Amino acid sequence: MTESAATPPAVDQAGPVQSADAQAPLMPAPDALRIAFSCADTDEARAARTRLVHRYGNALADEADVIVALGGDGFLLETLHRALTRNRERPTPVYGMNRGSVGFLLNAYREEDLAERIVATQHVRLHPLRMVATRVNGERVEALGINEVSLLRETRQAAKLRITIDGVNRLPELICDGALVATPAGSTAYNLSAHGPIVPLNAGVLALTPISAFRPRRWRGALLPHTAKITFDVLEEGKRPVSAVADFTEVREVLRVEVQECREVGLTLLFDPELNFEERILKEQFAP
Repeated sequence: MTESAATPPAVDQAGPVQSADAQAPLMPAPDALRIAFSCADTDEARAARTRLVHRYGNALADEADVIVALGGDGFLLETLHRALTRNRERPTPVYGMNRGSVGFLLNAYREEDLAERIVATQHVRLHPLRMVATRVNGERVEALGINEVSLLRETRQAAKLRITIDGVNRLPELICDGALVATPAGSTAYNLSAHGPIVPLNAGVLALTPISAFRPRRWRGALLPHTAKITFDVLEEGKRPVSAVADFTEVREVLRVEVQECREVGLTLLFDPELNFEERILKEQFAP
């Protein structure tokens, strides 16, 4: 997913992600559904878009009831960020169909009865992370991460980080390649490859995961309440420069990075009921 206010809604204590039937935008009948098609820059995705536009028409993204994203997981992430850019208060729901490789966040590609499928979908509500990064020169950069916010060493030198949770110094020094905070939706991405836990959607927690930790050698990370404010301070920043990344937004030479769930921003992903997102996350935990 790219970078990034409205009056915040009442805080929902249920957790960072909900099956948002009560909050989901009402879908019109299939024959009145306005669909905007967006595709990745690949031959397969472009050909699929051409066929679907010929069959269903193509609404303007600003006027559509739903955006159909054709590509892989990375392209779906881009589509969600574009939806936020167009309307931060009420981003258009996104329904992905796999024209990429893994397609963990995507539905199966089928051209038949697309409008009927979309109207019958289950809605999953996602809240991104807000990253506020302060660079060594004093510049502050804000961005949103739908999957995760990560800190990464910039050179051959290992990073040294201090980690504070809600104002309490929990780890005075972590020597590592980096660290990340993942949402439940992002817990099966970079977080999983860094040996972090898969987080169920309704768990109400965020995953804090080290990347190649050297000291403390046995620290494997933590599960934090979704309301937690996580602060990373970069130690020896001149000798050990660190960058911060929120999805597609990278900030170099950071001194401090603050991460917190952004409750006032909500995104809606649509899933076919036969393999909804919660079931995918559950299956991933038993994958060979």
